[in-house]
Amino acid sequence: MVSAPNPPLVSVDESRLKERAAEAMTTARTRTRALTDVVDDSDLVRQHSKLMSPLVWDLAHIGSQEELWLVRDVGGRQPLRPDIDDLYDAFQHPRADRPALPLLGPAEARAYVSEVRDKAFDVLAHAALTGRDLASNGFAFGMIAQHEQQHDETMLATHQLRVGDPVLSAPEPPPRGEDPEPDEVIVPGGRFTMGTSVEPWALDNERPAHEVDVDTFVIDAFPVTCGQFAAFIDAGGYDDPHWWTPDGWAYRGEHGIRAPRFWLADGDAWWRRRFGVIERVPDDEPVMHVSWHEAHAYAKWAGKRLPTEAEWEKAARWDPDTGASRRYPWGDADPGAEHANLGQRHLRPAPVGAYPAGASPLGVHQLIGDVWEWTASSFAGYPGFVAFPYREYSEVFFGTKYAVLRGGSFGTDAVACRATFRNWDFPIRRQIFAGFRCARDIAAGER
Repeated sequence: MVSAPNPPLVSVDESRLKERAAEAMTTARTRTRALTDVVDDSDLVRQHSKLMSPLVWDLAHIGSQEELWLVRDVGGRQPLRPDIDDLYDAFQHPRADRPALPLLGPAEARAYVSEVRDKAFDVLAHAALTGRDLASNGFAFGMIAQHEQQHDETMLATHQLRVGDPVLSAPEPPPRGEDPEPDEVIVPGGRFTMGTSVEPWALDNERPAHEVDVDTFVIDAFPVTCGQFAAFIDAGGYDDPHWWTPDGWAYRGEHGIRAPRFWLADGDAWWRRRFGVIERVPDDEPVMHVSWHEAHAYAKWAGKRLPTEAEWEKAARWDPDTGASRRYPWGDADPGAEHANLGQRHLRPAPVGAYPAGASPLGVHQLIGDVWEWTASSFAGYPGFVAFPYREYSEVFFGTKYAVLRGGSFGTDAVACRATFRNWDFPIRRQIFAGFRCARDIAAGER
């Protein structure tokens, strides 16, 4: 096992760490149950799209990873189900092939994850959260809570692909605030600290903290909205190869893509299917279910570009008064309901301007939550990167095939979302809760 690349973290009261770990794991499990109990067994075992696993695979996979890392590794306990390790190894079986595997049925999967959880909590009660890097500051428990929440977001995306009557419900997000002004923000050039070496539960690809020099640039104060993206469609944006990369143009043509996924045209109006509900596309909500290729094409059409990952993080974290990098745009405090649309609290992005308390010091809004934001950067390790605790979490995905997304979505839980958190996916992906904002180089006389 590889050691973490960073120096020991500041000691935190162990009892509070254990409370935090238990809370995070319980929150994740409550959500997992809500997503799997709301449908019948036939829905759980069905593959709703070849892009996704059956929900019952995700459920048992959550238990399998918890058993491997918490029960066996941290706890040193005997294996519960070594016979299913290979079945729930995501690298051995592509999603499209998983329905054909001899998977645990719904009742057996639920019993398994429940038994694993009981043993994991017993490990937590007796483990020393010091010494080994995996146990230090409760990292392994935080990693497992994040892993479960990541699969919960994946299962939420499966629910969006599911055909049938609506089964999920949630209150509406807060309304739009005051008219957003200005619509762009200048981010001064210079060095800032990117990544982290001190966040206890940060994952390996967020580490280590390092200095990055970014030129002055301009970034949108808000994500691109559905109304703005509809203007791109109306202007023939999907019909003009000038705005697209060659790969994007070819993919658009091969798959007949004419609008964001789940959008439906009805005369001059756009409608969409959202978790089984057909509704008008709201003009003031961040656009969602667009690929990197669509985001790139829109940005070029608008005379802009996608921000690099470093630009996005500087806009989100850099405090011009202190020169320090914050944990979140609003400061170092954990996200509250007033800051961001996270945790499946709502089942849609909030209108732009809905979270003024979550703005960065420079006045950039909704960088956390609502929609994942595509960046111009490919996924790569930071200088000094060391894989931890296993290469398959990040390192095997490094390269130009994957584009980085930042900021989280309404379906991302706070435990798995920081201003340093990095997501990645193929540029063609449209089923994920992804949108974007634009950036541009600063023009002469704007400084």
